[in-house]
Parts: sequence; C-alpha cells; structure tokens
Amino acid sequence: MATTTTSLSSSSSPVLQSFDTFRADLDDYNDRRERLIKASRDITNLSKKAIFLLHRLVQNPADANEDQPTHYKKAAQQGYEKLREIQDLYAKLQPELEGDKYWRYQRQVSPGLQEYIEALSFAHYLDHGTLITFDEVQKTLMTADGVKFFPLTVSDYLLGLSDLTGELMRFAISGIANKGGRQKASEVCAFVRRCKADFEGLTPYIRDLRKKQSVTTQSLEKIEDAAYAIFVRSSEYDLPPEILDDIVAQSVSNYSSHTYETRGHRRDLHAGSDDENGAI
Repeated sequence: MATTTTSLSSSSSPVLQSFDTFRADLDDYNDRRERLIKASRDITNLSKKAIFLLHRLVQNPADANEDQPTHYKKAAQQGYEKLREIQDLYAKLQPELEGDKYWRYQRQVSPGLQEYIEALSFAHYLDHGTLITFDEVQKTLMTADGVKFFPLTVSDYLLGLSDLTGELMRFAISGIANKGGRQKASEVCAFVRRCKADFEGLTPYIRDLRKKQSVTTQSLEKIEDAAYAIFVRSSEYDLPPEILDDIVAQSVSNYSSHTYETRGHRRDLHAGSDDENGAI
C-alpha cells in the first residue's frame, strides 16, 4: 500500500508542477491586464483634459490683437506639453508590452490610444491645419533612440482620426461668432467633408469605422447647419465685418436658445400626445 501511494505521488508531481506553471501564467496575465486597463483609463482622462485645454485656449485668446494662426499655434504648443504626460505613461508601459505582448493586450490598450490620437491630431490641426500622418503619431510613441514603445496599428490610427471630426465640429461652431470664425467654420466644414469621403472607402476593412462614420456625418451636418444659418443671417446686412461679427454673435445666441426652446416644446407636445393616447 505504501509503495502504491509513493508511486502515485511521484507520478502526479509533474502534473502538479504543470498546473502551478499554468496558475502563475494566468495570474501574470490577469495582473498585467488590470494594470493596462487602469493605465488606459488614465490616458483617456489625460487626453480629454488636453482636448478641453485646447478648446479653452482657442476660444479665450490672451492677446485680442494676435492674429489667428499665431494664436492657434500657441494653443497647440500648450497642448503638446500636456500630451507629453501621456507619452511618459506609454514609456513606462513599454516593458509591459514588449515582444508579442502588445498583440495579446491590444484590446486593453486601444481605447486610451485612440483618445490620445484624437487629442494629438487636434493639436496638430491647430498647428498645421492638416491631418497628422501615421509616422508622426508613431514618432511620439518612441524613445529618444528611436525604439517604439509598441507598434501603432492602422486601425487605431484611423479610428483616432475619425474621432477628431467631433472636436472639429465643436471648434467650428463655438468659434463661429468670433472674429474670422465664419471663414474658419467654412474651412473646417470642407476639411471634415474631405475626411468623411476619404474614410468611407476604408470602412469595409477597419472594424468599428462604419459606426464612427455615422458620427462624423452627424458632426458634418451640424457644421453645415450652423454655417448655413449664419450665412443667411449675414446676407441680410451690408455692414463692415467687425459690426457683422457682433450681429452674428447675437444671432448665434438667439438661434441656440430658440432651438433649445423649440426642442423642449416638441418634447412637451410628444409627451402630451402620449398622455392623450394613454387616456384614450
């Protein structure tokens, strides 16, 4: 009997060792996954703060006499400084994503990465008026020696750029009443329209891009509606641009409040009709 027990223990020892190895691998996977999820959330939060900073700087110039391109470039430079915090976080994550580990944990990294690309591309647009290229994004995710923190994928790059159109919509509409805002809104509208057209051909190949294209379409429609309303309102006056800007600002304010009240009134009407139908 003792001989049988000893033989079973010795034969089961390699099996137990194998399961110990499996347990260690699973624990390492879960721990690393949780760390990357937390880091991705931190990166998303910092990216949103960078975007809010850019919007705030653009709409509130420190020098009212400063020309628009110079003001945008200064805002972009402050945005780049904020984004360096994210780049430092990615540098710390490099050991976690060495080798093929990045592909294993890509789903945990992608959300924060796309948000970072959105913020970076917004700052780049303010600085240069163009889309940031794939290589330029990858360069921000490298060491000083040119070693990549991890390989940037085309899908993350395009999905991040697609999110940019929403920020451009806010940028165009919020600044349309400012000096030169009407012209800038027209430029942004044309830019977003080109982005939508270029991305459309890639929707069959990039997962989730079709969903983001629908959001881009909504953003484009909002810019077009605002630009059209201001154009019609402006055509009623033959005044100097400075005075016209003040009238447009007042028109935008009235248009926004009227739209809000109309939507609220429509909701009340729908609610009333529902009540009546329920009563019947």
